[in-house]
Amino acid sequence: MSKLNIAVITGAGISVESGLSTFRGAGGLWEGYDIHVVASAEGWRKDPALVLDFYNKRRKQAQDAQPNKAHLLLAELEKLAEVTIITQNVDDLHEKAGSSRIIHLHGQLNKVRSVKNSRYVLHCEEDIELGQCCPKGGQLRPDIVWFGEAVPRIEPAARVVSRADLVLIVGTSLQVYPAAGLVLEASPRADIWYIDPDPGEDLIPYFGDRLQLVRKTASKGMLEFLNWISERSEP
Repeated sequence: MSKLNIAVITGAGISVESGLSTFRGAGGLWEGYDIHVVASAEGWRKDPALVLDFYNKRRKQAQDAQPNKAHLLLAELEKLAEVTIITQNVDDLHEKAGSSRIIHLHGQLNKVRSVKNSRYVLHCEEDIELGQCCPKGGQLRPDIVWFGEAVPRIEPAARVVSRADLVLIVGTSLQVYPAAGLVLEASPRADIWYIDPDPGEDLIPYFGDRLQLVRKTASKGMLEFLNWISERSEP
């Protein structure tokens, strides 16, 4: 019997239990910063030093964070199914937990790239300052997809979703596009599980009885899902 092919779409809610904040908090603030100032190409042009300082702080925060039970259960899921994680998160908690196939839609905090060459990408654990450049003189910036920028990995992610037997959504409001539209790429035969304390019902008209809404935190919802998939996988 072949393993189930599962596409997992994760958002900021899965990292909350690890102490990392979502960016859709009160007043549009992210760790005390206006998200449109620190997470947009316009904000970078206006004040690159501020943007670098913000991401330096977030990088350190992510380095200190540890995967929670939801991350660990997703890694364990690979024993029962073919799993590809498509994450909107820029932390590396899925990697720390042991998941092996991960698509980072919005980039990663531990990588930087040149403003002159998007293919010049470096692994980065330290602070980045103004004046740190690639060999061709391009300032290094976070390898993060900001508001208003293209999402280079959206097409590979869409292919993963379209081929899945089951789509599992964990800890995302499905409000940020184009990532929010990925679930609509699901096969007409695919089941959909949506784990979130407040998942909403916007997907019901699209998926009807194929949609399972689990109104729980990421960890509790993942435990329920893993128990379900374990029973389904038993001979």
